[in-house]
Amino acid sequence: MLIGIDVGGTYTDGVLFSGGSVIHTVKHLTDVDDLEGTLLFVLDELLAQSKTKNIQRVVLSTTLVTNLLATGQGERTALLLLPGSGLPFSAYQISPDTHFLRGSIDFRGRQIEAPDKKEIEKVLQEIDRACIQRVAVAGKFSNRNDRHEMLIKEMVQARYPHMDICTSNEISGQLNFPRRAVTCYYTAMTIREWNRFADEIETATGSRVPGCELHILKADGGTTTMEASRKRPCETVFSGPAASTMGSAALCRGALNSVVVDIGGTTSDISLLIEGQPLYASKGALIRGHLTHIHSFAVNSIAMGGDSPVFKESGELRVGAVRLGAAACFGGETPTVIDAFNVLLDLNIGNPRASQTKLEAIAGLLGQSLEGLCRSVADRVIEALKESIQQMFCQWEDEPAYKVWEVVNRKRFILHQIIGIGAAAPAIVPMLARELGVKHFLHRYSPVANALGAAVARPTLAVQVHVDTQSRVYTVSPEGLSGAVEKNDYQMQDAKQLAQRFLKEIGRKRGLSAYADEAQVYLEEQFNVIRGSRLAGKIFDVGIQIAPGFIHGYEGVAQ
Repeated sequence: MLIGIDVGGTYTDGVLFSGGSVIHTVKHLTDVDDLEGTLLFVLDELLAQSKTKNIQRVVLSTTLVTNLLATGQGERTALLLLPGSGLPFSAYQISPDTHFLRGSIDFRGRQIEAPDKKEIEKVLQEIDRACIQRVAVAGKFSNRNDRHEMLIKEMVQARYPHMDICTSNEISGQLNFPRRAVTCYYTAMTIREWNRFADEIETATGSRVPGCELHILKADGGTTTMEASRKRPCETVFSGPAASTMGSAALCRGALNSVVVDIGGTTSDISLLIEGQPLYASKGALIRGHLTHIHSFAVNSIAMGGDSPVFKESGELRVGAVRLGAAACFGGETPTVIDAFNVLLDLNIGNPRASQTKLEAIAGLLGQSLEGLCRSVADRVIEALKESIQQMFCQWEDEPAYKVWEVVNRKRFILHQIIGIGAAAPAIVPMLARELGVKHFLHRYSPVANALGAAVARPTLAVQVHVDTQSRVYTVSPEGLSGAVEKNDYQMQDAKQLAQRFLKEIGRKRGLSAYADEAQVYLEEQFNVIRGSRLAGKIFDVGIQIAPGFIHGYEGVAQ
């Protein structure tokens, strides 16, 4: 049996899945001040429906890291950069506590300038005086040689053991220094809170289902073990939208072009399936205006949900962006979007009389009829979602997979349907689909599709190796590993075998061995190094991955 739990801003959903069937579902209000208690309530209810108690895996999707970064509540973090020559320092607008240090490595991993230990110590003293306890270190081309980053890390650990220290090569071994620096910075900012959360959840689930695998859903729609996530908490950013995307693909098994609209209580998330496969953000996840090295679906969120409040302000109708509580039909004090649809479409959700009473008061203040008010709310919601989808298409058009579809099919991209996810989707998505002139897809498990997507998502892992035969070294990402090239006549096949070996080794440490044989090469580049008129060596770059998808044997659920 499998359990998936999705912790949303308003509701926490849970699914117990076994033998191709959903055995039980749970939808429970999220207590943002007690996420552990919320998760355990859902977990206990699901376990109560499991007759055998034979749970193989629990997968969580959580907004913890997303909320820390989106709300600016992350702890103050210092960023130490060794950018070498190139862009001016003003180009690195990442952290208000950024310090630039001497020391540089070239693109081959050779030291150009050694770091200044006195300068490093002076900067660390300044950071300590400012009471900053989190430090991120990033050097240009540290993915080719991380000796400068490791020097700073050792100095911090020896002299300031109370500080958390993250180095960029341990987080991501990819090129593009600014993105690697951003990824490292946000990792250092959130790693302490994430590990505290991981401790609590591992202890709690261990007491309920001892020996059960505990996984976290990542931004790319794949899972990783809780233990592996401790070093890279930022991989869990946008796991909510990833869960809705995977849930949509899990419910709608057709090879159709679909926009996924997950309408939660607080926000609505939008993503795209091309012939049934999620579209990825080729440049990485965008966090607070900065691109990162975090593999992610191409998603967008807007502050519009079923619990968005409806009220009068400055003599006009407003649909607020901040949730003020439950809908009136569920006992709330302020009428919401779902109340308006409840009245307009006679949905009979909760207490429809309460929806009507609260909205009539607003309509009276505005001098409108109740129907006119509800229709105005519905129009605003549909227009906001439609506008967001249209904006996303402008971004999606730049993604390689989108362009490939148009080249292969020799026509403009055709949208076939809107897939509705979330409790409010049955009320809103049919109207949105009519407005866009396409069909809509709703499933009886659409309200808990996020939890289903988490439950049946398979583990993912991407490994890249860089081999320089002239320097006789190789480097591996993730993990920041390196070693010596011993073979003289090194070829591309050798680099592929090296990548496969490390994927299996890292996968084994992360509990992903069952999928290692299904890994596919996604990057394969070779460059000759010429000195004078002779071949001095070769450079190989190979990327191999266990791609996102579903666990072995998953073939969908009954309509």
